[in-house]
Amino acid sequence: MELYLDSADLEEIKEAVQIGFLTGLTTTPTFMHRHGITDIDGTIIELSKIVEILQIEALGDTAEEIIAEAYRQEKLGLDRNKTVYKIPMSLEGVKACKKLTDEGFMVNIHLVYTLQQAYMAMEAGATYVCPLVGRLQDQGNDAIALVEQCVNAVEYYGYDTKVMFSSVRNVEHVRNAINVGVHTVTVPWKLIKQLTQNHFTTIGTDQFTQDTFIMTAKVKDVVGTKNPSVGMDATVTDCLVKMTAGGNGAVSVVDESGAPAGIFTDGDLRRLMENEGAEAVNKKMSDLGLNAPKTIDAEELLYKAQKVFAETKVDSLVVVSQGKVVGLLDVQDLIK
Repeated sequence: MELYLDSADLEEIKEAVQIGFLTGLTTTPTFMHRHGITDIDGTIIELSKIVEILQIEALGDTAEEIIAEAYRQEKLGLDRNKTVYKIPMSLEGVKACKKLTDEGFMVNIHLVYTLQQAYMAMEAGATYVCPLVGRLQDQGNDAIALVEQCVNAVEYYGYDTKVMFSSVRNVEHVRNAINVGVHTVTVPWKLIKQLTQNHFTTIGTDQFTQDTFIMTAKVKDVVGTKNPSVGMDATVTDCLVKMTAGGNGAVSVVDESGAPAGIFTDGDLRRLMENEGAEAVNKKMSDLGLNAPKTIDAEELLYKAQKVFAETKVDSLVVVSQGKVVGLLDVQDLIK
């Protein structure tokens, strides 16, 4: 099934073609008006250089005027093999379609709302016939049934016409297009971007990323130069300032040689304040009788750190290198 972009926004068109497999672009004067484009011919030429196949409007009140407009646009420098001329459904439109396709032009008969209209376009040799699904549904019609009838007509009678599913309003419409077997669908960029999305896909991808991160990254890669630490003479106030400034929930406490002597956490602060009151902030680390902290070497994989967190039930590990404190690893650091 061919995938066309439905747009006149130059920036999003340039972005969309980067996916590498768009068949082409469909655009309308209404789109151009919406984006404030006044140089229609200049825009058409610019777009023809960006996309593989460009579908543009060829308007006129009579078949002769429509044909003349197609030739006029071609003389701007358009490639007949890469340009589809969109003609609104009408008796004059299908007359113009027949003459243009006989002369080697590609034509899309659009604004199709009934099977009879689609039949006339197919008989006229239209390259594409284009029912407008969203607009039909707005009127309470069974648009999907119409599209399916058009596909069946092409297959039963052997027409060369491709059925284009247009006026796409949501990603469900794209699923409908696939189910009824249309030959091409034209979709706004915001919806094309949603076609690859699914909540469970996101969950699975995030889990793979997280597991790869845990198994390949080292503790030092996560900790970096972050080393919130204080000496044994530091007060509780000093620790609070250090934690607040760095946005940490704990600080490492080191002895004179830089070796780990303990760890002071925001939980320790709360318990200390509850038991001893405001005066507790003046106490030094050496007064607290700190226990030896749980440590991990900076060269270890995060996988090892994850096991230590699970086994010890602590929230922070003191990171050491050659016996010296070099950082602090929080359990939240394991989440990429």
